[in-house]
Amino acid sequence: MGHSSWITKIIKDFVTQSPLNDMGFEKPEKIFDTPLVGFSSGLDPLYDEYKSHIGNFYFTPLELFAESFPGKKYSAEDLTVVSWIIPSTAVTRKEHGAQKRYPSERWARTRDLGEKFNNAIRIQVVEQLKAAGVAGVAPLLAPHWARYSEGPYAPCSNWSERHAAYAAGLGTFGLCDGLITPVGKAVRIGSVIAAIQIPPSTRPYDDHHAYCLHFTENICRKCIPRCPIKALSQEGHDKKPCMQYVEHTMNKYIKKEYGLETYACGLCQCNVPCTDKIPTSEDV
Repeated sequence: MGHSSWITKIIKDFVTQSPLNDMGFEKPEKIFDTPLVGFSSGLDPLYDEYKSHIGNFYFTPLELFAESFPGKKYSAEDLTVVSWIIPSTAVTRKEHGAQKRYPSERWARTRDLGEKFNNAIRIQVVEQLKAAGVAGVAPLLAPHWARYSEGPYAPCSNWSERHAAYAAGLGTFGLCDGLITPVGKAVRIGSVIAAIQIPPSTRPYDDHHAYCLHFTENICRKCIPRCPIKALSQEGHDKKPCMQYVEHTMNKYIKKEYGLETYACGLCQCNVPCTDKIPTSEDV
């Protein structure tokens, strides 16, 4: 088994078999369906491009690895970024798609328990790599991961799971900034950087908006009316009011209604043509 098949199997087996992939209701119910896995090289010029666009604080894979393993010498070509997409279930997408202003309970649980499970995937991958003698780090669990309120894309962070997934050929960005993948954009995303050389996945696009019909065919825009606070327009996604609404108004609502200490919205990710697939003009 090659390195790529081995790591893909670790992730898929964990998602399909782990009891942690559970909504937390009385009756067992999975949070996520079968994941997609892709790979990008630490040497991929996209990572330097991200840094030049986002800000000097943004980590390349090599910089993040050097922070995590000080005193050890690695080169960018020694590193592979492993990315995965974990799709919400059809039940969650349908329930959330019926909402107009507030997240459904399953969607809130996917944000809370689902991201805790995503962290468990990150830990599992790093531990399995370590057991095989391979150094690895999950950027979002690293102590030097941080948010920034500077630069043209603020608020942002010094590592983006979506941008790593884009580099790995797993999807492109939509009008709402969500990543449209072969299983849609009602997903969560993770990554681990590993000191192992794996051939990069095919990147079947050369435009970061290739799967969004607004950009490719000047149609659709179904996500715009889904936003309850008008943070979406034909000009794109206004991140600051979106984040304010999600992290404050929605945090209070979810705590009161569902008893969960989390925040979520994601209405723009469901009941749209790209909810569970790469859309075509026929879907509009």
